[in-house]
Amino acid sequence: MTPTITAFERSPDGGKGLARDTRVRWALEEVGQPYEVRLVSFGAMKEPAHLALHPFGQIPTYEEGDLALFETGAIVFHIAERHAGLLPDDANARARAITWMFAALNSVEPVILDLFTVKVLEGDKPWRKERQPLAEDRVRNRLGQLSARLGDADWLDGAFSAGDLMMVSVLLRVKASGILDEFPNLAAYVARGEARPAYQRAFAAQLAINAAPAS
Repeated sequence: MTPTITAFERSPDGGKGLARDTRVRWALEEVGQPYEVRLVSFGAMKEPAHLALHPFGQIPTYEEGDLALFETGAIVFHIAERHAGLLPDDANARARAITWMFAALNSVEPVILDLFTVKVLEGDKPWRKERQPLAEDRVRNRLGQLSARLGDADWLDGAFSAGDLMMVSVLLRVKASGILDEFPNLAAYVARGEARPAYQRAFAAQLAINAAPAS
């Protein structure tokens, strides 16, 4: 059965791959699973039909038969569990890959999103000048820890896995700030992720939606 995901009718980033549906598209592309996309407007995201799928009124959602999921971590984990290619066969390696999925979402992404909040959502607030350096330092500290762990390896734990997919997706959010470039091994790590054919297909699919004339 072909799953259906939801995505922004018009992404706030203009299709640069930062909207969270990119992570789900990438996972589906990695495992070779065709999928359909239902585009939703910001207004439709707050209507009962969408809230029945995503109680917080966000994207993406994932529908497959009578299964409906939300939250990218849960969706990508479901895809990785159902299809070969994103989780190792070895039980211990599999557990470590899942651990890195949680680390990306729970240890790395929050500090990056906090910096985004300070710079963009609170950009006009009087406390921005004091808060931004603190937020940047927290990002640097966490990236320093991740950089030390990655070292000169290509991926976090042997072969590419769902853990890397989630971590690269999260790190892409800090790429434009310039902080990522302070950690050359992490910048190269993200570049390897972006170079994967599956990521390229996912990125192109999202960009095409945002490049199309508004209806």
